[in-house]
Amino acid sequence: MISEELQSLLLHYCEPETELLQHIDRETNLKVLLPRMLSGHYQGRVLSFLSKMIAPKRILEIGTFTGYATLCLAEGLANDGVIYTLDINAELEEMVRNNFAKSPLNDKIKYIIGDATASINSLKDTFDLVFIDADKKNNGTYYDMIFDQVRPGGIIIVDNVLWSGKILNKAQDKDTKNISNFNDKINADNRVEKLILPVRDGLFVIRKNHNN
Repeated sequence: MISEELQSLLLHYCEPETELLQHIDRETNLKVLLPRMLSGHYQGRVLSFLSKMIAPKRILEIGTFTGYATLCLAEGLANDGVIYTLDINAELEEMVRNNFAKSPLNDKIKYIIGDATASINSLKDTFDLVFIDADKKNNGTYYDMIFDQVRPGGIIIVDNVLWSGKILNKAQDKDTKNISNFNDKINADNRVEKLILPVRDGLFVIRKNHNN
């Protein structure tokens, strides 16, 4: 949604990617369908920055894909922190585990393959940070399922909430309507503070109020 010139400027003034993240980006674009689902350099730095500000002990990521965002979020973990990352795509499991194994953060990552709703039900932790980046039609379902497990003051981040600008253009396809309905749901939720960052495809940053 931004020009290539502005994108280049933004990348110039942010931290560089690690060699591992560069490798994951290249490998994803060469070998995986829909590589645009990867968070990428700039969004990855945003996720890392937010995580470092929070210094979470527990992170939940719903939607691993090839592990790029997982590693960015894990950069901010407290010394005894853990990130649970959930994905249904078993075909990518070997690639993702190999990527994680190359990271010094590997021991902090709990990678779970299976239906996200079942996996969420199996987790009993309280989370400081949640990143939702999976099947968009279930954004509201995941949000409702994890809300009580997010600590007061904790952060929920939801990706793709601008949907390539289709939200602004009020497109009438099913996916756009689902995302628009989710955005309206969050906007009406008085248990949270919220704002959309126009980063890449739109990040909804949602902070749970301390009295909830």
